[in-house]
Amino acid sequence: MSDHRNGHEHGQGDGHDHGLRLDCALESSARGMRALWVSLTVLGMTAVIQAAVVVLSGSVALLGDTVHNAADALTAVPLGIAFVLGRRAATRRFTYGYGRAEDLAGIAIVLTIAASAVLAGWTAVQRLIDPRPIGHVPIVAVAAVIGFLGNEWVARYRIRVGRAIGSAALVTDGLHARTDGYTSLAVLLSAGGAALGWHLADPLVGLAITAAILLVLRDAAREVFGRVLDAVDPALVDRAEQALRNVPGVREVGELRLRWIGHRLRAEVAVVVDGDVSARQAHHTAVEAEHALLHAVPRLTAALVHADPATAPGETDPHLALAHHVAP
Repeated sequence: MSDHRNGHEHGQGDGHDHGLRLDCALESSARGMRALWVSLTVLGMTAVIQAAVVVLSGSVALLGDTVHNAADALTAVPLGIAFVLGRRAATRRFTYGYGRAEDLAGIAIVLTIAASAVLAGWTAVQRLIDPRPIGHVPIVAVAAVIGFLGNEWVARYRIRVGRAIGSAALVTDGLHARTDGYTSLAVLLSAGGAALGWHLADPLVGLAITAAILLVLRDAAREVFGRVLDAVDPALVDRAEQALRNVPGVREVGELRLRWIGHRLRAEVAVVVDGDVSARQAHHTAVEAEHALLHAVPRLTAALVHADPATAPGETDPHLALAHHVAP
């Protein structure tokens, strides 16, 4: 919906831009859902193949990799729920909509990564205490290669789509899959050690895989919790400020805030205009500033611009103007 204050009517361009932003937002959610279903299928098949080899071989390194792959596939569930919720319109209770569900899904992904690290580490330690030979070494090596290829493909796909639609949770999930691919290659070292008769190679590689999972956990937690705390790329702030300074009538850019709600951006900004302009002129400048923001900042779907007239020392603001454009 669109709302311009102070009695100004909408032009055809406003409605057209609003429709485009709404269509883009819906298309972003659809692309995210497609990425989840495709990656769930690929990783699910990979995990099933590896699980069968684990049963045959008893490899604890491959078990750790399989658990991680299965956990990575299952993270599609909370993300899918979040994308579906994000399509729902705002209500009087949830006035900003349900985009924050995506951040909650990101937290669920972080917890899943942490759980897989605990399970892989515990299993590796147990096998280190009680070493056992692994069987079917060539099949273990093949399963490791399959795990790497499946995870790397999914990682590239998730990261590309996540960055295109602005989803931190989907990018985090892609980085998770990429680390899984490297841990799958590490299983080859386990298979090589087993082929040479070094039984400790398997649990040691399992511990190395656990360490790799902890590294991706750190990066994922930083990304997800940064988004929860409303962190944005400073380059986006610079871009928004530059766009506002180029708007005729804007003398200064005051407080500027950007925040992610799911994979959509919202902006709130105060701009300073000449103190002798009318409220209608100040509002017109605010509307132009709003349009400049919406066109300059990628994935920005809502902007609230406060136009504050410059005042002499000791004077109070005689009027203000707001331009508020929302694409749910």
